[in-house]
Amino acid sequence: MLVLYDYLPSQNAWKVRQLLHHLGRPHRTEQVSIFEGEGRHEAFVRISPTGTVPAIVLDDGRALAESNAILCFLADGTRYLPGDAFARAKVWQWLSFEQERIESQVGALRHWTLTGKLARRAPALVEAKRRGALRALEILDAQFALRDFIVGDDYTVADIGLFAYASRADEADGLSLAPHAHLRAWIDRVRAQPGFLDETFPYSIDPHSANNLP
Repeated sequence: MLVLYDYLPSQNAWKVRQLLHHLGRPHRTEQVSIFEGEGRHEAFVRISPTGTVPAIVLDDGRALAESNAILCFLADGTRYLPGDAFARAKVWQWLSFEQERIESQVGALRHWTLTGKLARRAPALVEAKRRGALRALEILDAQFALRDFIVGDDYTVADIGLFAYASRADEADGLSLAPHAHLRAWIDRVRAQPGFLDETFPYSIDPHSANNLP
């Protein structure tokens, strides 16, 4: 049985939980206490070289890390990943955008805000993240003025990837979804998908989350 290495407050991990839920794929979950340093344990680093979640281990022992790589692997041959080569490349385009412009900026600001780390970060760094995040949200809003989902008419893993942190932008200091009507309409369309996994877990469930990663 597939094993998912998870950390519940992680929206990166939510992506994989969401796709597994859509697919109805049986799996076992192992929680990784990343802020206590479990991600640095030798056995876990063999699974996820960066020590981060999510990661999966297949029945045959092969391991795969990084949320968007896992999404594309698990979605292969399903309705959530297009069969057409160009459409698949567009999925990768927007998953790359998600990691560079959404997770690293919106996600970072949200994490710092919710775990009380914002005041420990250099003001110039916070402001740079905020400017980048605002621009990324503007880009998405413009895209969703043109089509229902990020790669066209169909909901794909690119939408799952983007949704994870873009939909939570209101939880980050200095960000708001209010000006972005098209982005908000897309969020509603994703939430309306059959099998949408409407769950989030606050960092407060982990007493160690206020710490920096070791």
